[in-house]
Amino acid sequence: MNVARTAAEVLAEHTTLELECIDRMYLNVYVPMLQSGAGAAYFFRRIRGNPVPSSALMGPMTRRFVAAIERHAAAEGVDLVRFERFERKDDRTREYLRDFAGTEGLLYIGKAQEKARVVRTERRDDPVRGPYPWLASSTAMVNHYYVYLVDEDFGPLFIKFCSYFPYNAKLCVNGHEYLKCQLAKEGIAFEALDNGVLSCADPARMRRIAAGLDAAKIDALLRKWLARLPHPFTVADRKAGIRYDVSVLQAEFALTQVHDRPVQGRVFFEQVMRENLDLGRPDHVQLIFDRRVTRRTPSRLPADVHGGLQPALRGGAAQPLGRAPGGAARRTRAGPDPVRAACAEGDEEPVDQLRGAQLPGHGPRQGLPAARCRGDGVQGLRRRGDGAARRTGASGTAARRRRGSAPVEDEKSVRLRVDRAKAEQRSRPAWKPPPDHPWRRAF
Repeated sequence: MNVARTAAEVLAEHTTLELECIDRMYLNVYVPMLQSGAGAAYFFRRIRGNPVPSSALMGPMTRRFVAAIERHAAAEGVDLVRFERFERKDDRTREYLRDFAGTEGLLYIGKAQEKARVVRTERRDDPVRGPYPWLASSTAMVNHYYVYLVDEDFGPLFIKFCSYFPYNAKLCVNGHEYLKCQLAKEGIAFEALDNGVLSCADPARMRRIAAGLDAAKIDALLRKWLARLPHPFTVADRKAGIRYDVSVLQAEFALTQVHDRPVQGRVFFEQVMRENLDLGRPDHVQLIFDRRVTRRTPSRLPADVHGGLQPALRGGAAQPLGRAPGGAARRTRAGPDPVRAACAEGDEEPVDQLRGAQLPGHGPRQGLPAARCRGDGVQGLRRRGDGAARRTGASGTAARRRRGSAPVEDEKSVRLRVDRAKAEQRSRPAWKPPPDHPWRRAF
């Protein structure tokens, strides 16, 4: 058997099984009406019939719900476990799964304190009627109950209930476990992995089963277990429209490709890495993010490449990378700075290089304050709209001058041009708004 040389050859000639399936799916289980303070107020006033909605009404509901969960655990003969901090819940669940002999039932119930979105009462002030209570959404650290189950159609799963109003929950299912259960029910021979399928006697039927997992089946699963487990809302509440809804919080999709030999898998990954080494380089960013990167892009775009090199683009001219003696990347300039070339080392005299200068692609620039020329670059003061001064660095000036070669003047001509610009500025009459100007009308 020949060993493939490219990733395309591996996929075309050495793949024995290919399966695309939903992997893990984490779903929100919530009552839409109760996700806001106004909805909670409507629930307590219109549905429960309380004249004043308050968070004090939530305490008895929580105590009844928690007591019902503890009674249910005792009736089913399962453990009520408090999770330790940083404990891996999957490891504990695997221990219970090894001892579980049935096809469907309750494994155990776990308890942990986590942050959740809740509804609380807060004080608000009204200038007419004074302070008054108001229900508003907030966050709090409250107890959550993890109900671990085994379903005959979906396999292992869990539902996490928040013990505080509005009693939101989470549902976690696994598409591969659903697929294994369906294959076993139909009597199709297969070889299972921890989270996938290695081989199957009927791959076409397996793919159809995986594609048949839809929202209706997941919703039916949730309704089935909500009817069996303790419910935080009464039957009257549910008849009045307080019913849980489902939305996707996180979804993972898996593409399983099984090769005929282990070496083919190593060849595949090595070729994929080799062919995509430069995928993160700045000039290829537009291939991934649909974004054109030019010398004016005001952001740094690093890409990790073998050898410790980190290419980057900045606003202005592109700057090449050099190699330091120690092997690390260092940055070198694209060429001599014309502004630095025009200034003597350590000269502190004002040399306004911008006032009245004719830059390539620009008209004369007048009325700017003087800049000082130093050995470490040029910095000037510009005026904001409110009249305050702000300092700008030399990078903008250098970037503008790199577009073309600006003529270098001697110190005498620069001083003469600066004096002429100052005289012209003094000769201009001060601007005053006319009598009907909006500024005058405003005052």
